[in-house]
Amino acid sequence: MKNHKHEKESEAHKIFREKAGHNPRGLLPQTVNPDEETVPGIIHPGSTGVIYCSDRAMANGFSYAAAHEWANLGQGAPEVGDIPDAPPRPQNINIPVDSLEYAPTTGVKALREAVANLYNLTYREGKESQYTYENVCIVPGGRAGLSRLAAFRPPDVLFQSYQVPDYTAYDQVLGAFRRLVPVPTSLDVENNYAMDLNQIKKDIKTQGLQVILASNPRNPTGQVIQGEPLKDLVQLSRDTTTTLILDEFYSWYIYPENEKELGKSISSAAYVEDVNKDSIVIVDGLTKNWRLPGWRVCWVMGPKNLISALSQSGSFLDGGANHPLQLAAIPLLDPAHVQREKISLQKHFKAKRDHVLARLEKLGLKVEIPPSATFYIWLNLEHLPAPLNNGLTFFEELLKEQTIVIPGIFFDINPSHRRNLFNSPCHHFVRLSFGPPLADLDKGLDAMGRVLKKAKKEGMHHFGHSYKPSLDGTHTPINV
Repeated sequence: MKNHKHEKESEAHKIFREKAGHNPRGLLPQTVNPDEETVPGIIHPGSTGVIYCSDRAMANGFSYAAAHEWANLGQGAPEVGDIPDAPPRPQNINIPVDSLEYAPTTGVKALREAVANLYNLTYREGKESQYTYENVCIVPGGRAGLSRLAAFRPPDVLFQSYQVPDYTAYDQVLGAFRRLVPVPTSLDVENNYAMDLNQIKKDIKTQGLQVILASNPRNPTGQVIQGEPLKDLVQLSRDTTTTLILDEFYSWYIYPENEKELGKSISSAAYVEDVNKDSIVIVDGLTKNWRLPGWRVCWVMGPKNLISALSQSGSFLDGGANHPLQLAAIPLLDPAHVQREKISLQKHFKAKRDHVLARLEKLGLKVEIPPSATFYIWLNLEHLPAPLNNGLTFFEELLKEQTIVIPGIFFDINPSHRRNLFNSPCHHFVRLSFGPPLADLDKGLDAMGRVLKKAKKEGMHHFGHSYKPSLDGTHTPINV
């Protein structure tokens, strides 16, 4: 097979570009294309990684009604059923008559108090400054929290920094507010994808950055900033008067080698000096740590004046989180309950991580930097023969085997900004999730084994073509 160097030579990349909103920026005709300008004045935003991959899977026969026939290692969600030694899963909720009313846009006070209490007990024992309910805003999902934060930023905030690779929705959420200009910076690959604090400090001075946004633990690399480096990051925010927004949704997914360390979690809250003066904003919720993604009950923590602003932006953006589920969430934040959840989660997901890493290595897919946190594996395919050595083509070939992964280009934040996707630093990667149950993981790993075995036995002429662009499943020839 020819080792392609440009996306125009690849059928998988051609299909990606034909999706509405995926044309390279600045190329004409952009606003006159009926697929791009959905209705007059409304421009198609393009799809996030999970949405694009789900659409492509459906073109290959996937349906949510028969999802058990597929191995979905793409969606960033943990398994939601029972796991060993965990508290029982919620089976029902009470719905008091009062909860049929709207909840306050800042959330139910008792839940806000429970969140503040949990953070104080976990991260702030002995500190003079403590969180109260006034430091907590309940929001209907992490993206809703980020949208609220972005909505009230003043017009002179020109720069919002994030790291590449990182969570796919940051650019779409922040880019919706045209006053914000995202400025991506690359992570240090040679140092386990660590943040370069010296570079961030330099960017603050030279580019006028006022806000730093990052996931910690990191999606998709599975790495984590903790201890002194996290303390230094919080201190950098304090020293430079820069707002630090940390997405801490994976704060329990830490995998210590020493069993005595089980049950510990990480948060920047541990290094905040004054909860009402330090510009540290934490976004978290029930979605990942409590394994309740369908509840859409999350929170933003920060200084009191930030919370009052979030209440105002929530009133016109999302209207607030689900009232009955907020009430049902309160006992789930009991510290004793949380500790049982943490320990069971860490044991179970560490075992799944080790199982997947061992199987990948047997397939010849050794992970260079294994995840120390989250439930993701950032898999480099560069050593595979072309065209399987890029994430988009590898993804398409796995669709034929009823398996879903996420191509790495979606963690380049907005890949449509690139004229040639082969130039993306994320091009040779895919993200695998070991969030699903073990049986699903093995099903997906078996599919990878079939693809690699076919490549070894029959050569590469089978790969890189014959994909199904349309939802009706028909083959449409793509000229490349």
